[in-house]
Amino acid sequence: MFAAATKSFVKQVGDGGRLVPVPSLSEADKYQPLSLVVKKKRCFLFPRYKFTSTPFTLKDILLGDREISAGISSYQLLNYEDESDVSLYGRRGNHIVNDVGINVTGSDSIAVKASFGVVTKHEVEVSTLLKEITTRKINFDHSLIRQSRSSRKAVLCVVMESIRTTRQCSLSVHAGIRGEAMRFHFMDEQNPKGRDKAIVFPAHTTIAFSVFELFIYLDGAFDLCVTSVSKGGFEREETATLALLYRLRNILFERNRRVMDAISRSQLYLDDLFSDYYDKPLSMTDVSLKEGTHIRVNLLNHNIPKGPCILCGMGNFKRETVYGCFQCSVDGQKYVRLHAVPCFDIWHKRMK
Repeated sequence: MFAAATKSFVKQVGDGGRLVPVPSLSEADKYQPLSLVVKKKRCFLFPRYKFTSTPFTLKDILLGDREISAGISSYQLLNYEDESDVSLYGRRGNHIVNDVGINVTGSDSIAVKASFGVVTKHEVEVSTLLKEITTRKINFDHSLIRQSRSSRKAVLCVVMESIRTTRQCSLSVHAGIRGEAMRFHFMDEQNPKGRDKAIVFPAHTTIAFSVFELFIYLDGAFDLCVTSVSKGGFEREETATLALLYRLRNILFERNRRVMDAISRSQLYLDDLFSDYYDKPLSMTDVSLKEGTHIRVNLLNHNIPKGPCILCGMGNFKRETVYGCFQCSVDGQKYVRLHAVPCFDIWHKRMK
């Protein structure tokens, strides 16, 4: 009866499908802001999810004793009074009959009256909470975390808003024939045939709530899934391994791209040098033939092994040579290796 009334409330209020009706009056006090609930899919035949309350809040599963500083704001939402006629042959009518145990002999419908009065909405300050959780970690030793982590179908959620009554409220049903004037009796003594039932529940009873799912990483950090696109759950080791490999692949790809760009720029520079050398007459380029210039020597004759040319041997291909010059020195080395043609002449032309 209570569940039917809260479902009807959520259906009429709407809120884009985010609101969830409280399933039981006995659990209504467990759906307060920052409380934890477990979301599970019923089975593949039922697209809707089942929400189960827990005795814990978000603070209980976090490391440390620091309180959560995010505040809770509240305001009046609406004044809700509902009277509806429900067919006994529908799913909702059957649910009410089974829930209440009303006598439906000779009846084809049930009149339902819900008087909630003014209801208020209480919601967590999302921006403040998002800033705070960046420095908090999940306690994996908590019993709720261990049990939820072992089930791949369970998703932990945080209650972000709740809708509550502000006064004592009543729910009543009357079994009758469709078309008769609805009448309600709040006491069974006035209803000897048991065709009327009523319940009264206290003020500040939660009748609906909405949640954000939690996505928990292997290192204990967690995110609030503030949109319907993002999904909650636990990061699995295989997922984390794939993500790490993907990041490493991107890093290696970027590093190789930078190396290839550097090699390409170096090769273009050498190509420009060589083309500039070959485009000019020999008399202008072969400075080693001029009087007083440095002399090419075979370094092997001086027990110096073959090595990379200082000009063109530092690129992608380690081009080596046995020739060099003793009159030049680089980095404390009393000689430089240079190809006889054209590196020797290009090097000394640049030196001049």
